Amino acid sequence: MNDSSPFVLEARDARGVVTLTLNRPGAFNALSEGMLGALEDAIAGIAADDTVRAVVIAGAGKAFCAGHDLKEMRAAPALDYYQRLFARCGEMMLSLQRLPVPVIARVHGIATAAGCQLVAVCDLAVASSEARFAVSGVNVGLFCATPSVTLSRNLGRKEAFEMLVTGEFIGAEEAREKGLVNRVAPPDQLDAALEALLASIVAKPRTALALGKALFYRQLETGIAPALADASQTMACNMMDASALEGVQAFIEKRPPSWKA
Repeated sequence: MNDSSPFVLEARDARGVVTLTLNRPGAFNALSEGMLGALEDAIAGIAADDTVRAVVIAGAGKAFCAGHDLKEMRAAPALDYYQRLFARCGEMMLSLQRLPVPVIARVHGIATAAGCQLVAVCDLAVASSEARFAVSGVNVGLFCATPSVTLSRNLGRKEAFEMLVTGEFIGAEEAREKGLVNRVAPPDQLDAALEALLASIVAKPRTALALGKALFYRQLETGIAPALADASQTMACNMMDASALEGVQAFIEKRPPSWKA
């Protein structure tokens, strides 16, 4: 990679699936300020484009993402700088969750610290059987506090805390068993596994997925009564959408639905 190479490569297929590839392979795709800025711009563009159907986050080179750029962080230590950096990274992560389309992490190699956080904040994750995950900041005296937020919302509490206080790696199959990733495939079948998931997603109406994703994350942070009230209202609004009306009618008439989007 040379100095003129973009931090993030963006590609789009005919279905509206956008792939964002972290493009600092020589630095294991560490989340430098330049990388964060490129991701912010790409995500903002996707959020404004109602023809996008799904997003894939991938990494160039040997790793998915090694977390924050520690060399950059150490160059000018100051509390206000660190506060801005971690707040900025957290907002970028939340912006992925706020997108109205499913976001899938395509993980190969290592995903450590904020890189593991990035996997956890994605709606779905498909991993190579050779992928490895860790929140390893504690090994250099830095508890992975911000990754702990999304990690603890994917794994059981004790499983997440063990990763956070030991800094030890887990493999892809263990990550699947613990709930960090959805599917694991051999390296040469990773893209096929990703495509199988994408094909299922893009076959569904975009409106239903957008309503459902927003509700899914809202209700996680509330008690059961307000969550059910919110879900009831969401389903009522969804039912009035043309795609749902067509889908139900098609079910009644025992035919495939004819969706416009």
